[in-house]
Amino acid sequence: MASTLEKFIHSLDLRALPRVLQIQSGIYCQGSVYEMFGNECSLSTGEVIKVIGFKINKLIASICENNEVSQFSDKVELPLNFPGLYKIVADKTPYASIEEIARKVSIGPTRFGHPCFYSAKDIKLANFTIIHDEKITFNSVEEVYGTMAVNCVVVRNNQSHSFTLPLSQEGEFYECEDDQIYTLKEIAEWKIPKCRNRIVKLSNTLHMWESSNPLPENFDGCLILMPVYEVQAVMKSRKDIVHILSDLDVEVKDVTDCYDISSFLQPFSLEDIFERTSKEFPMVAEIMEGPSGSQKPYNLLSTGKEIVIHKKYQAARVLASEMRSDPSKRHYLIPMSYKGKFKRRPREFPTAYDLEIARSEKEHLHVVATKAFTSPHKELCSVSVGDQFLVQQCQTSEVLYEGRKKLIDALACEQILSDSYKKVLLPMYMEGGFVEVIHDKKQYYLSEICKEFHLPFNVKVSVRDLSIEKDVLAATPGLQFEEEITDSYLLISSASSPVESWEIPVYRSNMLVHLLSKDVQTVVLPVTRTTVEEITEEEYYMLRRYENLTLHPPPRPPKKPT
Repeated sequence: MASTLEKFIHSLDLRALPRVLQIQSGIYCQGSVYEMFGNECSLSTGEVIKVIGFKINKLIASICENNEVSQFSDKVELPLNFPGLYKIVADKTPYASIEEIARKVSIGPTRFGHPCFYSAKDIKLANFTIIHDEKITFNSVEEVYGTMAVNCVVVRNNQSHSFTLPLSQEGEFYECEDDQIYTLKEIAEWKIPKCRNRIVKLSNTLHMWESSNPLPENFDGCLILMPVYEVQAVMKSRKDIVHILSDLDVEVKDVTDCYDISSFLQPFSLEDIFERTSKEFPMVAEIMEGPSGSQKPYNLLSTGKEIVIHKKYQAARVLASEMRSDPSKRHYLIPMSYKGKFKRRPREFPTAYDLEIARSEKEHLHVVATKAFTSPHKELCSVSVGDQFLVQQCQTSEVLYEGRKKLIDALACEQILSDSYKKVLLPMYMEGGFVEVIHDKKQYYLSEICKEFHLPFNVKVSVRDLSIEKDVLAATPGLQFEEEITDSYLLISSASSPVESWEIPVYRSNMLVHLLSKDVQTVVLPVTRTTVEEITEEEYYMLRRYENLTLHPPPRPPKKPT
């Protein structure tokens, strides 16, 4: 039975992909040429395509008032890279079954793919009862004893209880409130249910939009987002990926059950390749869709090029940002193999507690006060702007408070006077301001800084990396090394001229390949090249969020005694 492409997408379960479609009729039925993202293809009546995926390509937004489209609002088109961070407004329309949730809501392995719902009524299971209005986290969908079910978790009294809910479970299920913030791209990929719109509230504007802003000036309200999907398909006559927008007036028919699906090329993403076992490497592949970017190595990875994927691995990077106060500052991932050298730049510390975290046994931390502080205790030191200190160590101090002796944490320092030093104690709760005085003129490699100092750490490039054609770090006035992270990479070289190989980030390279049945000719691994990768602001926030979740936060600074 034929249906429009849009209806087909709305009815399709992602787990049922790939599907083979036959073009039935539409404005392209006479073999018109259709061009999208530089891909030109003919969609003739009777043409057969294999749909390998679909994703939201853009969002149609309307200003929202009382959960409805404002009568004064025009519809505007928002690209997925439109700046800003957004909060999701919980959908008030209930779901009638677990099957409907699994079909319409993205449930997957990442933290974005764990949606939360509550039931309007109690649900009695074999050995567990879900209480009405209790928050249920959906973690994954899988087959359990021959029945498709969702793996769920509820938390009671700080204890997690795991159970499964069959897709056949009926009820009245509502979406829970979500206090996280997301980029538009994250919302499009994970947080818009099939056949439904999504209401979001602008939480924070990241930076100015380069072209004219489609939203009203200083807008901070709610938007209703309606998705327009992009179908990714393979055609028998082509070796690249074809992109077709869902709102095209084309009728299609699902012919998967009566067609040999293996007669099409099988595309793989870099994530698919990375999930393969290490024994399967090296492998030869042909690029079906290359990544965007004009810099090396991305300009070498064009569609149709044959490559060798040598191995997969995890590699360390330092996440760095320009030392600028304006919102357009740039962010970088720097490999440990970076051959440039750095000189130290002064760090700033908002509290005495930050001085304690930053001090090291290797050298005395020398700072100048930039903000005055009056101590409420005679046993502790007051600070004036311009006072200089050498930070030593944390210790406890006995102070007199309302006639009673009390122990508090303090930072032992030496105050630098005109011709002598004076031992003083600064209260750890002190909210002042300090800037570092640098005496160290040495030039450091990146690996030395990570080994010898605590991050964050401020630097400036003093000797650029001569092995890089254009060292983007050399032009920056100053950098802050924020944290060391570990990321996933594939080592890739050209199959025809394997002079050098490049580390390609798995999760930031939109690239599709199909594997070739060819033996790898190279015996010696080509010279490995790494690059300083400039990342977008959205990628930066995502990396900080992921990394910070794996770290134990430092204890909170002590509060001022009351």
